[in-house]
Amino acid sequence: MFEKIKKFLKEVKVELIKVTWPTPSELRATTTVVIITSFIMAVFIGIVDLALAQIIGVLLR
Repeated sequence: MFEKIKKFLKEVKVELIKVTWPTPSELRATTTVVIITSFIMAVFIGIVDLALAQIIGVLLR
C-alpha cells in the first residue's frame, strides 16, 4: 500500500512540474475578475430575492 502512495506522489510531482503557473500580474487580474463578478452576482441575487419576497408578500395578503 505504501508503494502505491509513494508512486502516486511521484506522479503528482512530475505532473506539477508540467503546470504553467500564472504570473503574479495574471493572478491579480483573474482574482479581481472573480471578486467583481461575485459581487455583481450577489447584488443581482439580492435584488431578485427582495423583489420576489415583495411579490409573494403582496400575493399572500
